Amino acid sequence: MADEIGVAVIGCGYWGPNLIRNFQALDDCRLKLVCDKSADRLAHMKRLYPGVETSTDADAALADGIDAVVIATPVFLHHELGRQALAAGKHTFIEKPMAATSAQCDELVALAEEKSLTLMTGHTFLFSSPVRKIKEIIDSGDLGAIRYISSRRLNLGLFQQDINVVWDLAPHDLSIIMYLMGQPPVAVNCQGNANVTPGIEDVANLTLQFEGAGFAMVHNSWLDPKKVREMTIVGTQRMIVYDDLEPLHKIRIYDVRVERPPHYDTFAEFQYSYHYGDLYVPYIKQEEPLQVECRHFLDCIRSGATPISSGRSGGDLVRILEAAERSLKDGGSQQATH
Repeated sequence: MADEIGVAVIGCGYWGPNLIRNFQALDDCRLKLVCDKSADRLAHMKRLYPGVETSTDADAALADGIDAVVIATPVFLHHELGRQALAAGKHTFIEKPMAATSAQCDELVALAEEKSLTLMTGHTFLFSSPVRKIKEIIDSGDLGAIRYISSRRLNLGLFQQDINVVWDLAPHDLSIIMYLMGQPPVAVNCQGNANVTPGIEDVANLTLQFEGAGFAMVHNSWLDPKKVREMTIVGTQRMIVYDDLEPLHKIRIYDVRVERPPHYDTFAEFQYSYHYGDLYVPYIKQEEPLQVECRHFLDCIRSGATPISSGRSGGDLVRILEAAERSLKDGGSQQATH
């Protein structure tokens, strides 16, 4: 394969144009083709990028000269398009969630491994500067052991007709939590309610259990009056609040903790120790996460390295969503994720 990687993007509806713009801007690849069923959308892309070929036939992305295929279509098309791309020997990037079922994800992972191809899932938040900074702080041991993570992703709309709020909003939170914890959860509980559209939950709470004492909570809603994108990471030594809606100070580190006395003989001697220290706001270099993500995909193709948002992690996330769905239908019962 030549140094310049030939890329085709399938789908230019809601998210596809952002991927097209970023791959077009990268120096070490060439955006050769854009596919979509809508001739009007393709005409618009052609006006923006005159040198890029367009086609209403997704099979055009399987032609010689295309090294990598990027799939940004509705979820029900992910598996078949991904399977065709991998079978044709193309490195493949699939927007989240990677497929509609974990079985479909496993098939794509196995095919990519069989053909020694890069398979990556589009979990853009893993490439954002704030999330990467939080991961760096956790790995340094500065927070101590992680006691729990709490996340809220709320807004008024956008209501979906084919998936519930868990499938729509939770993947963002789940991908970040798995990245920070360094592992997928072993079990999930989920409760929710369908207030507007019968059978499609628009508010939900998930709790995640990890190996050991790891614990996380995720609250998602399409029915909240205020848009919220907030995550709290509570450690034994310090705590972090990550507010993605903050324009500049997205991360705040609180030097606070609670300790219980190691020894005591009477109840009167038992006193929790509360430590209140300083508040830190670390400097974070601002970069567009999607551009970092697209560059990472190309770097993994060249080096053969496993992507941060690999096909396996994409499959793990879909397994969590399936377990959450089972829990929802069973009144919030605990469900294993593997």
